[in-house]
Amino acid sequence: MAVDPTFRAAVEAFLDANDRGVLPIVQAGHPVLRAPAAVYDGQLGDLFEDFVHAMRLTMLDAPGVGLAAPQIGVGLAVAVVWDPGTGEGAAEDPRERTPLEHRVLVNPSYEAVGNERRAFYEGCLSVDGYQAVVSRHRSVRLTGQDETGRELDEVLTGWPARIIQHETDHLRGQLYLDHAELRSLSTNENLGRFWADSPDPSTAARILRFDLP
Repeated sequence: MAVDPTFRAAVEAFLDANDRGVLPIVQAGHPVLRAPAAVYDGQLGDLFEDFVHAMRLTMLDAPGVGLAAPQIGVGLAVAVVWDPGTGEGAAEDPRERTPLEHRVLVNPSYEAVGNERRAFYEGCLSVDGYQAVVSRHRSVRLTGQDETGRELDEVLTGWPARIIQHETDHLRGQLYLDHAELRSLSTNENLGRFWADSPDPSTAARILRFDLP
């Protein structure tokens, strides 16, 4: 563990300035979103628990299913994720949106498992108000640590795999738009108006003229 007193004090002041526990989410164009996050090796010391708790509150308040530390302006390789899934309709959902438990990812990485890819509309709390179709690996192997330092090594499939890819990409300085079919880009309002009848983006692809994998 290598506590960085200056960095820790700055993060503590940041948390104290947002005493409701919900932190401001930085938007596209902020340099922190385009810089690879620093490996977390204990810089926050005993503040780490409060930090990830504030990240979780911020994610839920947004609301979102994941949040990476750079999205609140802190360039550390830490993310929180959670998704309740689609309940009874999960079996019919082509996104395979099964529940993903609350968890903290520290220094996460992923690699593809198999060659299958799936393309669906995806949004981001740091690109507020828009969504676009992104092709991602259907299954990935997640490695890294949790908040206790326990090693992670597991395979996720479907929407949980998409969440892991999205949040880990943030820690690499990437936004989902880097991987998106830009002709599919839609405001949330127009997504609901034109393309929300089904999670399958095939109709949008045909009308907006973009390719699917």
